[in-house]
Amino acid sequence: MALYFCCMKYSWIVLTAVVLFACKNKGTQPNGKEKMSPIVEQLVSAVEKHPDSVGLRLQLVDALDSMGNLSLAMVQMDSIIKKDSGNFGLWFKLGSLKERSGDTVSAVGAYGIAAKIYPTPDVLLTLGNLFAETKDSRVFSTVSQVASMRLGRTYQSHCDFIVGIYYARTGNTKAAIGQFNACINNNYGYLEAYMEKGFIYFDAKDYVAANQVFQTVVTIKNNYADGYYWLGKIAEAQQQKAEAIAQYERSLVLDPNLKEASAAIGRLKN
Repeated sequence: MALYFCCMKYSWIVLTAVVLFACKNKGTQPNGKEKMSPIVEQLVSAVEKHPDSVGLRLQLVDALDSMGNLSLAMVQMDSIIKKDSGNFGLWFKLGSLKERSGDTVSAVGAYGIAAKIYPTPDVLLTLGNLFAETKDSRVFSTVSQVASMRLGRTYQSHCDFIVGIYYARTGNTKAAIGQFNACINNNYGYLEAYMEKGFIYFDAKDYVAANQVFQTVVTIKNNYADGYYWLGKIAEAQQQKAEAIAQYERSLVLDPNLKEASAAIGRLKN
């Protein structure tokens, strides 16, 4: 009974925290009480009535996630996993929440458990990408595991791209470009590979090569705002003011939220 009471108490603490979050920034009712999101209110009530319902808790996780409260969503995921620690999908979802919250170490741990339970190519690639971004050499064994499945050119292109990211992040730019080229050979429209190549050339001040890469990007996808933004950066670096403004403006039309382009235009026009 003592253990059960403790668990119930913990559950109520979590639910209270959820309610407090849901009320935040929602204003107040005439009687002074804080209003709360109807969806979260309903889910909190449902979970209170059915604390063992995994489905309801997952709905609450999704609602919290959509509201941007990853910390409370992860608390709910921890509660669910305690009851079903062998569920691949739960660990994968927790890893995604951890990754988006910026907790890379915990994300790697969660994805790693998911991969041990059921090593799907998608979870392995997700894990490999985190290894690449954090300069972790385990990327090679993880990606090799996917490559050995021989799933076709699409998955091979993902493998090449991830290894390219590792090389780029560790400063081996020659090897990185080789991997990005291999990725593109398997998937001509793999824009991320072009972009990473372009970044390498831009950082090396090889503006001719960088310009060619980003021109290819906007040829493949003519509404890709980031491509025009980087064409603007190249023009600006070469002191081609009018061209830079034109490219920044193109990118801003396609993505009005691209603050860097807006700032660049303001800087160049002043």
